[in-house]
Amino acid sequence: MPERRKIIRQLLLLAMILFSHAVMAQQGTIRGRVFDEETNEGLPFVNLVIDGTNIGSTTDLDGNFLFTGISPGFVRLRVSAVGYETRVSAEIMVTGTRTANIDIGLQEVSVELEAVEVTASQFERSDQSPVSLRRLGIKEIERSPGGNRDISKVIQGLPGVASTPAFRNDVIVRGGGPAENSFFLDGVEIPNINHFATQGASGGPVGILNTDFIREVEMYSGAFPANRGDAMSSVFEFRQVNGNSDKLNFQATLGASDLALTADGPLGPNTTFIASARRSYLQFLFGVVGLPFLPTYNGFQFKTNTRVSENATLSFIGLGAIDLFDLNLEANETPEQRYILDYLPVNEQWNYALGAVYRRFRSNGTETWVLSRNMLRNMAYKYPGNIETLPRLLDYESDEIENKLRFERSLTLGDYRLNFGAGGEYARYFNQTMQQVFINNQLDKIDYDTQFDLYKWSMFAQATRRIIDDRLSLSLGLRSDANNYSSRMSNLLDQLSPRFSASYRLRDNLYLNFNTGRYYQLPAYTTMGFRNNEGLLINRENQLTYISSDHVVAGFELLPDRNSTLSIEGFYKVYDNYPFSVNDSVALGSSSADFGIVGAEEVTSTGEGRAFGAEVFYRNQDLRKWNIIMSYTLVRSEFKDIHSKYVPSAWDNRHIVNLTGLRDLPNNWEIGFKWKYSGGSPFTPYDAELSSRVSAWDVQGMGYFDYSRFNSERLPAFHQLDVRVDKQFYLANFSLMLYLDIQNVYNFKSTQPPILTLEEDEAGMPVIYEDNGIMRYRLKELQNSFGNILPSIGIIIII
Repeated sequence: MPERRKIIRQLLLLAMILFSHAVMAQQGTIRGRVFDEETNEGLPFVNLVIDGTNIGSTTDLDGNFLFTGISPGFVRLRVSAVGYETRVSAEIMVTGTRTANIDIGLQEVSVELEAVEVTASQFERSDQSPVSLRRLGIKEIERSPGGNRDISKVIQGLPGVASTPAFRNDVIVRGGGPAENSFFLDGVEIPNINHFATQGASGGPVGILNTDFIREVEMYSGAFPANRGDAMSSVFEFRQVNGNSDKLNFQATLGASDLALTADGPLGPNTTFIASARRSYLQFLFGVVGLPFLPTYNGFQFKTNTRVSENATLSFIGLGAIDLFDLNLEANETPEQRYILDYLPVNEQWNYALGAVYRRFRSNGTETWVLSRNMLRNMAYKYPGNIETLPRLLDYESDEIENKLRFERSLTLGDYRLNFGAGGEYARYFNQTMQQVFINNQLDKIDYDTQFDLYKWSMFAQATRRIIDDRLSLSLGLRSDANNYSSRMSNLLDQLSPRFSASYRLRDNLYLNFNTGRYYQLPAYTTMGFRNNEGLLINRENQLTYISSDHVVAGFELLPDRNSTLSIEGFYKVYDNYPFSVNDSVALGSSSADFGIVGAEEVTSTGEGRAFGAEVFYRNQDLRKWNIIMSYTLVRSEFKDIHSKYVPSAWDNRHIVNLTGLRDLPNNWEIGFKWKYSGGSPFTPYDAELSSRVSAWDVQGMGYFDYSRFNSERLPAFHQLDVRVDKQFYLANFSLMLYLDIQNVYNFKSTQPPILTLEEDEAGMPVIYEDNGIMRYRLKELQNSFGNILPSIGIIIII
């Protein structure tokens, strides 16, 4: 027996030695190229240093460089060359199982080298957009506490973005609604970034984008570049990694709600690829805990990148989702479960986006062609009492298809940097709706089929220049969009969208920044395609037109050192021509979004609103070894009611705080936390008299809002603390990464608007009574809150 124990101890010791050796033996490689941003010419003899270390390298005659023996983790490269601005690269993830690839463009300086002492900051500034531009690197994306590798949740930690309930990913920026944002993936516009998308808005419970693909996110909450349109609150740029050029790699990820498989590698000497598939298992978890709905989602994503020639690249990207939202009819024991089953429809969606990006470098700049197609199919139905032998209360099917082509030319003429181009689009919208409704104190039925083809066109240009020894940068842009929907939208001159930015360097590290602009956005297809029962496109008859928003933003930015930045901004947004509901007498931009469809109703382009406030943003990459992102936003969001009086919108959170901290620990451990706070949002109480009518309740399965008291009540504030712990094992042939993510650590209970439901008798049947010849249900309000400690684990294996 002692001999056996001795053998076991020796075997364990040997395993530990081998394991330790495997962990210590793995080192990473970084390969890349440094080039001139204007000409794509490789730059020789450029100095590169891993930021924060003395480890360096130099490019060869073609601009190529190589680092070997690098410790795994996240690193940045500091790049400097004679005659070029010093630059700090985006973060790179280094592992021993795959080569990290990065290409870095440098911009030629316009002043004498001897007169300038350059200290590159971690935070790259933009002359086009000197205000309201924020970035997240790969580490903040991968390690975001509470994010669970869901990019749609990660971006809710950015400045000015309000926190929403845990089951929603609405993007609410500086008091603007979730339909006011646009999203670009490697320059290709994608209509939505969430599974189970709210048609006509941008919300949904789970993000579509796979974080394995994302290397950087940029958010513009103002100062939108002229080459980006159809947005009033924010523009998001998601930049993807390229596949490995050396060998084939695989990654498997088991997260809180899904399993993902990713592969990347070379397809040829000049082509790389990365592709993934995801499958959720939420339906099994929800079934076990007895939730009355069962969501299932599937996601697909790919990218190829080909170096066509020395001066041209061609990329193909793809993104898709198949989503099914079914009912769990066995989960009907509680009033809350029965309430959800009574109103919630069965929903099925699928969507995709495909794009090709051709980029060619010329002698003084680049030209870019972007061709893309995206489609959304949304289907929903509802039976009375979920009894499928009865006629449906709702039968909905809709398609949104867009085919887009955009051309851009960027070049330098003397001291001016120019960007100009044009775009064309062919869209098709189809909608078949049958819905039982209760309007004007009587039952009615909305029943229409609609289909139309839409042609859109746009032009844009922007010029940027630095003057006064590069202390003052100026940027002037102009954009215009039009389409053939109606004469109100067909003239480019009616949608002229100017924008102007200025940034003055008061000291070497202090800037005064300003931007103003007018931005236009097309109403949702659900609104444009709505027909009344006479078959008319009633909103076209009502002179529906583009929504406009005028922005003014000004503030200061201080760069105390190369690792930190502090900015203070004030902003003011004015909305005009917002779709205004004829039935409810409120602007669509002021009402809250939920699952389903937004905007499928009669409107007029008469809504007016405003959002204004101030924002403080502080970021430090090394505050006592913590990577800190902190912001406070004071915001008011209001729209005029039918009496031209300003009332709070659903996004009037007043106070928004986001605080994120990440820290590396010895032996490849990492910890992080995120604390978020949003002031209570307004809500509209129910109309008890209308809701209690049997005929009204039965067609909707829930209460009706009292729009005469629109957003007259307000919820308490919401706040939550999330923490995360990561551990990485870098082994000889593979990497193993584990994380524990705990959401809502102190178990905060968030109050939501009360639920109006039916009072039941002892047999579980609704109580019905007669009131002056009208049959009514007896109603009761249920307090509605959510919030539990939600721990989850993640396992990532990279081979």
